[in-house]
Amino acid sequence: MDRSNFLKSSLLATGAILAGNAAIGCTTDPAATINTAPGKPFNLNYGPHDSMFKNSAGSNFLDQIQFAYDQGFRGIEDNGMASRPAAEQEKIGNLLARLKMSMGVFVVDKGGNGANTLTAGKQEYIDIFLNGCRQAVEVSKRCGGKLATVVPGDFTRNLPLDIQNANVITALRKGAEILEPHGIVMVLEPLSDTPDLYLRTSAQTYMICKAVNSPSCKILFDMYHMQKNEGNIINNIKLTWDEIGYFQVGDNPGRNEPTTGEVNYKNIFKFLHQKGYKGVIGMEHGNSLPGKEGEARVIQAYRESDMFL
Repeated sequence: MDRSNFLKSSLLATGAILAGNAAIGCTTDPAATINTAPGKPFNLNYGPHDSMFKNSAGSNFLDQIQFAYDQGFRGIEDNGMASRPAAEQEKIGNLLARLKMSMGVFVVDKGGNGANTLTAGKQEYIDIFLNGCRQAVEVSKRCGGKLATVVPGDFTRNLPLDIQNANVITALRKGAEILEPHGIVMVLEPLSDTPDLYLRTSAQTYMICKAVNSPSCKILFDMYHMQKNEGNIINNIKLTWDEIGYFQVGDNPGRNEPTTGEVNYKNIFKFLHQKGYKGVIGMEHGNSLPGKEGEARVIQAYRESDMFL
């Protein structure tokens, strides 16, 4: 074959491949995802939150949980669980038990924030935090959740950093004393929202957990925040693995579902599966598209990212 014929043949072959790939891409309809594998569980236990599927399932969170189950999800999380009426907490817990779904995190009410930061060492702030821990025990009994998110709060700039560290560790030890007899784990979440936040990296949170030295104090590794603050996600998970109690997901930039940003969640999910992680992975992010189309796209994104086997 001479050079000109060879080039023509190569171009024709390349065109056929590209056309085939384009045809495959055109068949990926986000709205069709809901019916592709109804009820088939994912390889990992991803947990949606209230309102994530409200356009498809309605505004009632119980209906949204049932919808999530029908799509293959086997967990939920609910940051606002503690603020729900007790009867609603019980209904959620009963539905999760009936469906054999797992409850992920709920947030300890006023469990340390800018207004009552644990870094300050003030007794009034510690009391607010400990009351939140006691409330978490009652919430846990009703909804079945055993993981409670705690954010220690902001830096106290007029105190040396080591004093702030000691204040946080002391308060968390007292919280662990309340939670540990009930098998509840507070998970400490380093955040990226503002530079005033005290807890910022996985290594810092690891150090705090080691110092508290309780099975009721672990790391909440939110991969959206950790991508922003430190990157190198898989390696940092390896370094802090024995103190991680929970994971959350959100792509960056945008804080939406996987496949919308720069984080390779398929590789991360494969790593977590290989490590044997069985807990809920909280879907703490928004939907990149509005309405039912956006909700179908979320489901499709998790199906795509979950195809690591």
